[in-house]
Amino acid sequence: MNRIDLKFNELRKNGEKALIPFITAGDPNLDTTVDLVLAMEEAGADIIELGIPYSDPLADGVTIQASSNRALKNGAKIVKIMDTVKRIRKKTQVPLVYLVYYNSIFKYGMEKFMKESNESGIDGIIIPDLPIEERKDIIAIGEKYDVDIIPLVAPTSKERIKNIVKDAKGFVYCVSVNGVTGVRNDISTNVEGYMNTISEYTNLPKALGFGISSSEMAAGFKPYCEGIIVGSAVIKKIENGKNKEDIINDVRKFVEELKMA
Repeated sequence: MNRIDLKFNELRKNGEKALIPFITAGDPNLDTTVDLVLAMEEAGADIIELGIPYSDPLADGVTIQASSNRALKNGAKIVKIMDTVKRIRKKTQVPLVYLVYYNSIFKYGMEKFMKESNESGIDGIIIPDLPIEERKDIIAIGEKYDVDIIPLVAPTSKERIKNIVKDAKGFVYCVSVNGVTGVRNDISTNVEGYMNTISEYTNLPKALGFGISSSEMAAGFKPYCEGIIVGSAVIKKIENGKNKEDIINDVRKFVEELKMA
């Protein structure tokens, strides 16, 4: 049982839902990434998603694309991000999850990536563009190094949902809408029905993401799932911050609001 499982068990016992904020590693720089993770944990984040920047992030809208570009310009390569996670791990045991595109892992070397992820202190990995034919191999390598391969599920056919979640570990990342990430004012998906469908095929916790932009939206969805993922709205705070202190304070305050929702 790794840190993700322990966290969801703890939350379940306390009648709480997980708050999972997302930031891009290296935006605005890797030193600030360390401070942001610590600030978000202090503010109530239960699990933290770290995006590995990629030049062509197909699942991401303009906000996270811009964040990726800033991080890449600042030299946020995988090897440096792994070192940054090691620095974070010296200061906290908060569960950490990478969001990384398949091509980045493929170029780096799958076995090497999983091994170093485990050694640096990563608990799980989300691969939004994981080819279905590669799932079995990636899951096996993840199991070898005790890294959960967390599935990304969209509102689609029952058969597809069943196939995606059958070997899953950690939690299920439930995409609230078809399309790319980004701040939205409302989400038209029948969330309750969608969550019930996923629950037919897995007992894993369900975390809902894509488009959740405020504490009001988070509060509205919490009854239907075990966790809320917030990305673009957090990245906006980083993008709009005038300096490091402002960025950390703004993100901390926003995470506190989301957790209290």
